[in-house]
Amino acid sequence: MFEYPIDGETLLRKYRSIRRELMGGCQGDWLDKRIAILGGSTTAEVRKMLELFLLYHGIRPVFYESEYGAYWRDAMFGNDALAAFAPDVIYIHTTVRDIERFPEVGAAGGAGGAGEPTPGKGGLLAGEAHPDGAGTAEVADASKCPGGAVADVSKCSGGTGAGAASAEDALLAQEFGRFRGMWEKLAADYHCPIIQNNFEYPDVRLLGNADAYMQGGRVRFVSRLNLMFADYAATHGGLYINDINWLSADYGLGRWADPFYWHMYKYAMALPAIPHLAQSVARIVKSLYGKNKKVLALDLDNTLWGGVVGDDGPENLEMGQETSAGQAFAAMQSYVKAHPKLGVVLGVISKNDEENALAGLRRPDSALAPEDFASIKANWQPKSQNLVEMADELGLLPDSFVFVDDNPAEREIVRRQVPGAAVPDMGQPELYIRALDRNGYFEVTGLSADDLARGDMYRENARRKQAETAFADYHAYLESLEMAAEIAPFAPMYMSRIAQLTNKSNQFNLTTRRYSQEEIEAMAGDGRYITLYGKLTDRFGDNGVVSVVAGEVVGETLHIRLWLMSCRVLKRSMEHAMMDELVRRAQARGVTRIAGYYYPTAKNGMVRDFYGGMGFERVSGGATDALADGEAAGGAGGVSGQAESASGQAESASGQPENAGGTVWELDIGRGYEVKQDVIKIVCGGKPVTDEAGGS
Repeated sequence: MFEYPIDGETLLRKYRSIRRELMGGCQGDWLDKRIAILGGSTTAEVRKMLELFLLYHGIRPVFYESEYGAYWRDAMFGNDALAAFAPDVIYIHTTVRDIERFPEVGAAGGAGGAGEPTPGKGGLLAGEAHPDGAGTAEVADASKCPGGAVADVSKCSGGTGAGAASAEDALLAQEFGRFRGMWEKLAADYHCPIIQNNFEYPDVRLLGNADAYMQGGRVRFVSRLNLMFADYAATHGGLYINDINWLSADYGLGRWADPFYWHMYKYAMALPAIPHLAQSVARIVKSLYGKNKKVLALDLDNTLWGGVVGDDGPENLEMGQETSAGQAFAAMQSYVKAHPKLGVVLGVISKNDEENALAGLRRPDSALAPEDFASIKANWQPKSQNLVEMADELGLLPDSFVFVDDNPAEREIVRRQVPGAAVPDMGQPELYIRALDRNGYFEVTGLSADDLARGDMYRENARRKQAETAFADYHAYLESLEMAAEIAPFAPMYMSRIAQLTNKSNQFNLTTRRYSQEEIEAMAGDGRYITLYGKLTDRFGDNGVVSVVAGEVVGETLHIRLWLMSCRVLKRSMEHAMMDELVRRAQARGVTRIAGYYYPTAKNGMVRDFYGGMGFERVSGGATDALADGEAAGGAGGVSGQAESASGQAESASGQPENAGGTVWELDIGRGYEVKQDVIKIVCGGKPVTDEAGGS
């Protein structure tokens, strides 16, 4: 019921029982998040549906809800309850009913002009004060800007005032300025991601089709305001648009805007539409916190082409423009081929002889070629087994996969045998794209250079594994890779990737702390912290930023708050290189001890004894130990108190107290340190690192 097409009626009707089932179905590896909903309309069912979709994605939310219509007041004038709540995400649930002022048709300037503004929901006239204190933004001539809409209308050419701007432009500047001021105030106060609805179109068009282009038309006004929101989000990190303009069109604007629900309950959209809204918001949240899927694993026969290649022969497959079915499969291939640009890894899982599979992919009119796939499993093994083996080959977990197959029986086997893998019902070939697209498995909230190159990185990894088989001595194999690592303090150009890694890395992740980009930037600018990113290259290619370490210096002790690494560089001594550089920089800061913390989850068991392998001594294993609780050890030589992290959070991804079930480790570096690796050349800023101390 959570997958396309979602069963909104059942979700609304059986909220409590579905919630109980979801809460009982997780094995304890919850990601706890505090979500503040600031609404311009009734939000009770919005909260309930958002809770269900977040639980479905493994995120256990706690909510703050503003009072009815109090979104502006809570944002701009402070609220003790909201401040104490300390949200991880703020969702501003406003709609076209929250636009305070619309232009009036034809009051000045004739058919194409705009005269005095007319009231929106609030019944306010131009020049009146917003009831919650919204000020009047600086007015500029937005019509002189490219496209007529920019993020900061005050930067457009032209003067201010009525003489230089039409009434419509003035209102656009005013309305946009009200929201911009709110976003900037919330960002300054809470340092967390903000999700903002754009606006659906009005359900009524006074001007008919001309409402879309004539000055004074409300459709035109909403279109321009939406573009201003989009421009601002594109140039300001931390603001994410929930596109209800598209959602309402997809759902059906007439059904979405059913006035009964507004007049009766003050819901800004029809009650049956709310699950669709909640699904969209949840997609943004799960993307922000690393819950996206990573691999699109596809069947071939009757999935990427029409027909069975082994029976029909590659020359008789339907995949081109000659038939309607062939056009549907060609469109599907083109859609799939675009996914590596989002950082999605492609794979093939097909019951076929490999020779036949490759022959189909090598047809001249096939949009997809063998080279587009990081892994091809064309054999007669169970597809569930192939999926698990492919996950191991790529260094990923099976639950990061989306499995696409036209055969319902094959889909059901994978659902049962590979828990956590997404297996959409595909329908008819012409609906394949919609089945994938509407489920939002790969929702984008940011794209890094590493995302764009991820497919190449996994293909290069396969070549490395092939090269490994030629060596009897593993150390000799590592030397043959000719590895070089750039290890340096967090740098502006990598902030997005570093934040992304903290939210996506689950297996090689000692503390499973999740950070937004704003929190990573704050940590980098805090003199208490030693921060390091690691970027690894070798003779096969560039792996990109693959490791992140951050520690806080308290007295003579460095407390490791964050240590993670991409699994695609496991067993290549990158973790040892990071350790060596961390110790070098810590010693330069006068640090004599390093405290490491391991907090277990359902997915990071592989690093349970990581610190022991690095030479640390285990000093605690109890959930209530003072060392892990951040209290002073109370004895000479003990680990000093663990201060609060840059994020201010005291919970792990599992929702347990940060140290619950974890272990605390200590390494004395005051008496010296033995370098751990000799196969990776370390560079910083393109130059080899010397023995000179470097700061963070």
